[in-house]
Amino acid sequence: MDDRYDSYCAVDPLFYDSLSSASATATGIGYATDRPQPADWEREVKDDWLIHAPVGGTLPAQGWKIHVSARLDNAERVLAQVMDYCEPRGIPFKHLRGPRMLLMRNSKYARRGGSGKFVTVYPRDDAELELTAKELAALLDGEQGPYILSDLRYGDGPVYLRYGGFAARFCLSPEGQVVPAIEDATGTLVPDRRDPVFHLPDWVTLPDFLAPHLAARNAASTTELPYRIEKVIHFSNGGGLYEARDTRTDTRVVLKEARPYAGLDATGADAVTRLRREATVLRQLADVPHLVRVHDEFSFGGHEFLALEFVEGRPLNQVVVQRYPLVHPDADRADYTRWALDVHRQVAEAVEAIHAHGIVYGDLHMFNIMVGDDGAVTLIDFEVAAP
Repeated sequence: MDDRYDSYCAVDPLFYDSLSSASATATGIGYATDRPQPADWEREVKDDWLIHAPVGGTLPAQGWKIHVSARLDNAERVLAQVMDYCEPRGIPFKHLRGPRMLLMRNSKYARRGGSGKFVTVYPRDDAELELTAKELAALLDGEQGPYILSDLRYGDGPVYLRYGGFAARFCLSPEGQVVPAIEDATGTLVPDRRDPVFHLPDWVTLPDFLAPHLAARNAASTTELPYRIEKVIHFSNGGGLYEARDTRTDTRVVLKEARPYAGLDATGADAVTRLRREATVLRQLADVPHLVRVHDEFSFGGHEFLALEFVEGRPLNQVVVQRYPLVHPDADRADYTRWALDVHRQVAEAVEAIHAHGIVYGDLHMFNIMVGDDGAVTLIDFEVAAP
């Protein structure tokens, strides 16, 4: 399934719907809905956002904006502090309308370039940008939230900055899609890039006060790790999955990366929680046959990693398609039957042994069953395993 459908599946068990629709939010809890509005301010609902601005205020069409991230359990407190700061100073801002939208914005398959953004603050010029970033960072010191991959982090708190559009303008991307736009140095509308990595348009000068923060961001390098990453297998909002090699032992491994407070599941558990759960369970099941094995655990750059022994083979869903006898008229059906029963036997033995240890696997499907060239089966992905 296309991961972009994920948020539309979460609204209703029977029908696709948008989180921002009236039906999806009618019974939801909203942020700041009971807060009195200043007399000279106005509010506007737009998609997932509630926009707050002084009446008659103006903003440039584009510029530096400040994003503030938050967790589900501190979002109301973070928002109250931002509002208490911005309203007396007449600084416009917007925020996600409710907890469900915040959860989906930070879910495992949320768009990585937009994940983490809870509040957006719109300074009117560079002087206000510098002062606002500094004072919000001080006010929010100690608060935690997911790292906003598209932005430059200010210090080590939940404040981030990015140059982009304020006004709703659009253009065509090189792939022919309608995307948000900003003006380049010639006044031409170009895509307002929201990649999962900080990007500064080549015609924009980085403000001097941000130089130390950019240097801090660039200081971390994977060359410091005792692992050499050889291939990216997959990215999600919770982190990456990589083929790598332990340079100390020349052992092939798979590295699972977990981003704190990101990659939330339906219960609100983040990627780090699930990674630690997987490591704990696999160590408890170390004597069970047909399971992936833990090689190492470590932290780097604020993210946590689990190194698993590399499993030779392919997912069962791929192998079945290749071997299925009704796809190949000349196939040996008896041979396929023997193979299928042997795969089933190995999986059943593994699951029975897992249960004997008091653990429920919880994620048994053909994508998580690896089959080697010799027919040996290995079960992977124990993030949702539980007593």
